[in-house]
Amino acid sequence: MTDAPITLYYWPTPNGWKISIALEEMDLPYEVKLVNIGAGEQFDPEFLKIAPNNRMPAIVDPEGPGGREISIFESGAILQYLARKSGQFYGGGERDRVAVDQWLMWQMGGLGPMAGQAHHFLKYAPNMEPPNDLPYAKDRYRSEVARLYGVLDRRLAEEEFVAGDFFSIADMAIWPWASLWEGQEQTLDDKPHLARWLARIASRPAVQRGRALAAEKRTNAAQDKDAQKVLFGRR
Repeated sequence: MTDAPITLYYWPTPNGWKISIALEEMDLPYEVKLVNIGAGEQFDPEFLKIAPNNRMPAIVDPEGPGGREISIFESGAILQYLARKSGQFYGGGERDRVAVDQWLMWQMGGLGPMAGQAHHFLKYAPNMEPPNDLPYAKDRYRSEVARLYGVLDRRLAEEEFVAGDFFSIADMAIWPWASLWEGQEQTLDDKPHLARWLARIASRPAVQRGRALAAEKRTNAAQDKDAQKVLFGRR
């Protein structure tokens, strides 16, 4: 690999943190292009060329396969690509990779979407115009996130990290969402193994650097009516 930096299209959200944490942990050179999702920059035509689903994060690697530039969207796919590129955080063989992939998919298909819906209905919807304070939706997603954290706690009772005895991209994918457990109206009182894991991941210097990237740009969308119109398709 050369020192040509990867371009990270980013905003300080849990999905963005996954990739900033990975790049820091892997010590890969990168430059940041902020995509202000509250201002609608994810809909810019130039961004849509690399992220057709109008979601960040995305990356452009000038030193992709065969030495040719490649762009990648979807945080799980980016993590897999970076792990293969760097040769890090994917375990030591096929069994390890299967373990990593299944927990990565668990986050992508389960925890991320469900925690995102919990945030929406618990924090944002009640503050919309008009307010949408929906007890059924709040209970549904709060309960499903609790179930998922129970799954995670039981796994971490058996293993040091989510895929086994090694830190991996699966941990990098799950931690940003799980670190926001309070906003999802969850408790760790009955999940000691999850609490232990959260604290251990948070103590890693590269995780701290990735989480801190552009932290000053993170605003309270629950109170930002203009951002809500963009983020929730109400413009």
